Amino acid sequence: MSALAAAAPSHSRRVGRSVFAVAAAIVANAGLSLGIDQVFHTLSVYPPWGQPMHDTWLNLLALSYRIVFGVLAGYLVARLAPRAPMRHAAILGAIALVLSTLGAVGAITQYNLGPDWYPIALAITAFPCVWFGATIGRRT
Repeated sequence: MSALAAAAPSHSRRVGRSVFAVAAAIVANAGLSLGIDQVFHTLSVYPPWGQPMHDTWLNLLALSYRIVFGVLAGYLVARLAPRAPMRHAAILGAIALVLSTLGAVGAITQYNLGPDWYPIALAITAFPCVWFGATIGRRT
């Protein structure tokens, strides 16, 4: 009975660390993306918040740093995972895919924020970017 009782805190601690790893990667990705967005809005590289951004090059710029941040999120989750880093990456990638798909549906059907290819590209690249980052994080 004492071995069973001793295993329970260890398991709950591991679950807590797993949740922290995934949450930290999500927060880091969102924070970095929104932070860079704000810098570009402040510098007038991007139009003001709420106005559509139809310029292809600006959308490619946003997509490029979001891809980098997706890879960094995958790296982070793999490094913070208490065990099974690729399982954590799969969970994070699935969450990213679902959230970016919902965002794409909303952006395309409800708002005129820019070209439709941009949110679709975010959804398509979400899982592979996280997976790639996790493979790098797992090796180091």
